[in-house]
Amino acid sequence: MRLFVDTEFTDFIDCDLVSIALVADDGREFYGERSDYDRASCNEFVRAAVLSQLGQYPDRVFTREALRAALVAWLDQFADEPERVLCFDYGGDWELLCDLLDGPPAGWQAHHVGQQLDTGRQEDYYREHRGRHHALVDARANRHAMMDSDPRQTRRK
Repeated sequence: MRLFVDTEFTDFIDCDLVSIALVADDGREFYGERSDYDRASCNEFVRAAVLSQLGQYPDRVFTREALRAALVAWLDQFADEPERVLCFDYGGDWELLCDLLDGPPAGWQAHHVGQQLDTGRQEDYYREHRGRHHALVDARANRHAMMDSDPRQTRRK
């Protein structure tokens, strides 16, 4: 089972998680926003393109610790999957996920899929759904961009 991970964060230098989404091959989704990130640490791009999109899912806003607990509980549903791969298109997404979970999630493989994404399919998704720079939209777009590929090809060697 592949899960596509995307995050939004405050800044490339003073990097702190703002939101995270995971979208599974079979369509199951997790989304969460932090209520306790430092808004003053957000760069201009994040203020303009990301923050205005937050709050669409009011029941998915958590403190950092509550977000961690919710994500750990959600990931538990995949415990019996024979192959579990966390796919990301930007290394910072993996780092922020590991930071949130206090380390790499046990039993999961990590795979950078940036070069494997069909950018045409990804852009089609963005056009059809009219958005980007929202963790859930971006994770869905990445899943869509890899729909035809074999999940076994995403394993990190």
